[in-house]
Amino acid sequence: METTPYLIFSLKYSRYGVEARAVREVFFLPQLSPAVEAPEDIVGVLNLRGTIVPVMDLNLRFGYRWREYTLSDSVIVLEREGLCLGIIVDRAFEVQTISLEAISPALDYGRDVSVSQRYPEATSRRFVSGVASVDSDIITLLDCDRLMRDSQDVEPEVPQSALPADSLGLSARDGFKEEPPPFALQGTAREREIFRSRAEVLRQTVQEEETADAIPLAVVGLNGEYFGMDLRTVREFTEIHHVTPVPCCPPHIIGNINLRGEIVTLVAIRGLLNLPFLTGTLASKAIVVQVDEVVAGITVDEVFDVTHVDPSAIAPLPATVSSSDEGFLRGTAPYKDKIVTVLDVANILTSEQSIVDEEVG
Repeated sequence: METTPYLIFSLKYSRYGVEARAVREVFFLPQLSPAVEAPEDIVGVLNLRGTIVPVMDLNLRFGYRWREYTLSDSVIVLEREGLCLGIIVDRAFEVQTISLEAISPALDYGRDVSVSQRYPEATSRRFVSGVASVDSDIITLLDCDRLMRDSQDVEPEVPQSALPADSLGLSARDGFKEEPPPFALQGTAREREIFRSRAEVLRQTVQEEETADAIPLAVVGLNGEYFGMDLRTVREFTEIHHVTPVPCCPPHIIGNINLRGEIVTLVAIRGLLNLPFLTGTLASKAIVVQVDEVVAGITVDEVFDVTHVDPSAIAPLPATVSSSDEGFLRGTAPYKDKIVTVLDVANILTSEQSIVDEEVG
């Protein structure tokens, strides 16, 4: 059976896939520099270790209204026939191998749908190579070559005043496309600083990059403190929408979530770290981690960033840390002007305190 690997990502609550062989790398959205005389969907450029990469807003490419960017947005860098281009998506997930048998051609809607027929959302259909059914998900597969190079949809064939304002990104007040504000003016001061620091990391040359032994860390927040999780154990970041309680479980076992057909148990690790439980608040974010065959979702307050730390920069735990915490902590590391406590995810998952009925919770 012939198969093709696809990188799966989300945009506007829908799932899409691009061929993994066209993906150069994936990272959280950094601050972008202005792109002069660029097409409307190219919202900026970034310096990727000495290579200037234009960045496309996929919402604008598909003809949707521009929306303000968030810290959880990601950039997927595509490379095809000498062209390197980043696309902004809501969230990047894992690589999935999809068989040709599971892929159907672009859907036939029984009519001639085009931009000229008052359906601007159809501009995205010209970039669709097929539709795949994977488990319970419908994944729209994109043609990277057309997505990166095709320019026929830049100007609609009908006057913009005849098109629905919501779907083409038009202002209901004046009928013109909404121009994204300068990147440096978007978000809060803290968010702008994070965007800026991400750009600084990406700008580092190969000689300035961390060594091959550098540890990638997902920086998260718990009770106002910063913690780092080895990114090699992280499968994905997810929001928590519906939790099914598990009967007769200790308080740190929050319940189960259905993650695209996979049942994942949510664990609150505050107790393991001697942090107080916050009453009256519900967890809204989780880091899905995996060590060997053990999978669990660790609830967090915030997901701040992804960074790299040289192993030599990880300092021993302070003497004030209790011995009961030591098994779950690897040490401390610098992060901007703060200190991050590095978690030992493997020990957390295999701890007797995190096991429920022989399954990690």
